[in-house]
Amino acid sequence: MFALLILPAKVRAVESDLGDSGMLDRYLTQIAEKQLALRDAESKSLQIPSDIHARQNYIRERLLSMIGGLPAEKTPLNARVTGVLDGGDYTVEKVVFESLPRYYVTANVYVPKNARPPFAAVLGPAGHSSAGKAAEPYQRAWISLAKRGFLVLAWDPPGQGERVQYPDASGQKSRFNDGGPGDHTMAGIPCLLTGTNVARYFIWDGMRALDYLLARGDVDPSRIGVAGNSGGGTMSSYLAAFEPRIAVAAPSCYLTSWQELWPRRGPQDAEQVFVNFIADGLNFADFLTAFAPKPLQMATATKDYFPIAGAKATFAEAKRIYTVLGAAEHVGFFEYNDTHGWSKPRREATYRWFSKWLLNREDDGIEPDFAIASPEVLHSTATGQVLTSYPGAETIQTLNATLARTMYPQRTAAHATDLAGIVRKRLGITERRLPTTFDALKNSTHAGYRMETFNLTPEPGIVLPATVFVPEGGPERKPGVIYLDPAGAMTGDGIDGAIGTLVRKGNIVMAVDLRGYGRSAPRGRIVGGYSPEYSTAMRALLVGRNLPGMQTEDILCAFDSLSLRSDVASEKISLIAKNNGAVPALFAALLEPRFMNVTTEGGPESYLALCEAATHRGLLNIVVPGVLRDFDLPDIRAALGNRFGPSAKKSAARPDR
Repeated sequence: MFALLILPAKVRAVESDLGDSGMLDRYLTQIAEKQLALRDAESKSLQIPSDIHARQNYIRERLLSMIGGLPAEKTPLNARVTGVLDGGDYTVEKVVFESLPRYYVTANVYVPKNARPPFAAVLGPAGHSSAGKAAEPYQRAWISLAKRGFLVLAWDPPGQGERVQYPDASGQKSRFNDGGPGDHTMAGIPCLLTGTNVARYFIWDGMRALDYLLARGDVDPSRIGVAGNSGGGTMSSYLAAFEPRIAVAAPSCYLTSWQELWPRRGPQDAEQVFVNFIADGLNFADFLTAFAPKPLQMATATKDYFPIAGAKATFAEAKRIYTVLGAAEHVGFFEYNDTHGWSKPRREATYRWFSKWLLNREDDGIEPDFAIASPEVLHSTATGQVLTSYPGAETIQTLNATLARTMYPQRTAAHATDLAGIVRKRLGITERRLPTTFDALKNSTHAGYRMETFNLTPEPGIVLPATVFVPEGGPERKPGVIYLDPAGAMTGDGIDGAIGTLVRKGNIVMAVDLRGYGRSAPRGRIVGGYSPEYSTAMRALLVGRNLPGMQTEDILCAFDSLSLRSDVASEKISLIAKNNGAVPALFAALLEPRFMNVTTEGGPESYLALCEAATHRGLLNIVVPGVLRDFDLPDIRAALGNRFGPSAKKSAARPDR
């Protein structure tokens, strides 16, 4: 029998000092810097129009792939006008259309009375605001454009205005009540599992809004622009790249560069993060390159959290591209010394730009004062919300769940034999493992066991704090266990709990924190509503990495280290993982057949179940983009056979029913 194992307080303090919460971000930053440098060199090599045309094709192809493609067909819009308001020199038509069957888009169409059809038209995607299309700065923009003779179609993005995706108990507001980001990201993370992006639905709404404009009969198809601010600036940039029917664009307070945004506010809403975007050699300037040589104006704020230095760099690159195409005057830059938002100076710059390029006239851009309507007056639905006005209405979550169920029988694992190869490719893990380096820190002897503290380095820039507990006595070569806990392998009861039990049974136990776990978990304050955990996970996706893939490599590194010990029976190494640690543990056990068995305590049932759930928790750090196209967790468990031994504890990543 072993004596009671108690980890001394002094050693606990040493263990806590081993952590490095900035390690993973520094590692990802180095990758991003190299990728962005290669991308900039590629851009500078574009010296003749044919080079740029080839680049445009590449940009559009990659963007389309990153969002998982667009829906296969354009279904009937079933557009209806639910009311009309008289604004004096303009009217407002309250419109509802279906960009996909039973997926309702609420819109307001501002129709000028002081111009004759066919009108020049402007698509108006709203930026982040609970009121969506009816927020004050947006109303002022739409009305000012209508007074100048433009027909404007403004619509609510998903999660905003009348299109709340995750309503609270009242049914009228989002449970997140943050103007959109909460809805966007709650819907966006599961979309990654199907190999799509929540931006797919935002972009499709805009393209179908344009279809509606052209179906009206009072719009000139050759004179259509798009403008918006913040999230609307994002969609304006996206639609400029995706939609060839748009003639002029004027995004505000979005365009910058990843070199400047990355170390500051970093990745933001789910629709603003495309998997592999930086890895595939793209940057913000590529939205402008894709649109060139058509007229586009960047409106910027000097004190924006989309850094002005990045905006200026992007404009400089765009200016060079437009110049090569013989259209230098078609790209504009407006800067005003204020903070983020579609403030009056930027709105007025937008009026001047559209008047010049869509009406062929100069305009002073002055926006007079006028009354605006309350959001309720502009509602296109009877209840003020799609989900309560149209029973059975689709949401992004339900659409993505249907997509997941549709692709599930077709997943590669359902008809392939080399599951390990499929998993390796999807996770981005190479066949060849780098040699494991070992940095011993401290050894100490206690009653009944010896403790060895050290660092493992699976690759340059990554350090995994680890502790090995070696029991006294027993055979010369003892069974080994790798113990994983996302909260930290040495947290909780530590040696007094599960680890101690394993050691008392004669196992040599390696408690190791994978990258992003425990002592290297991202920490810090929430900035702009985005947690350090979220920012790190999104940075990984941008550079073509994913946390489960990297953590699987860490487990394989730990296995190599443990199996090389002279006191470990390498044929008797087991793996125990708690909660979300179950995911990389399952992957590692599949890829390393020398693991005797793997036991998981908690962990998700399946990725499909997480897609089908109305909401989710703990999904962020186990996301593998496109995983459901190839396999699901039950496929891994089945392949492990009797090497898998689960427990029935509650999952960390789980559906919220």
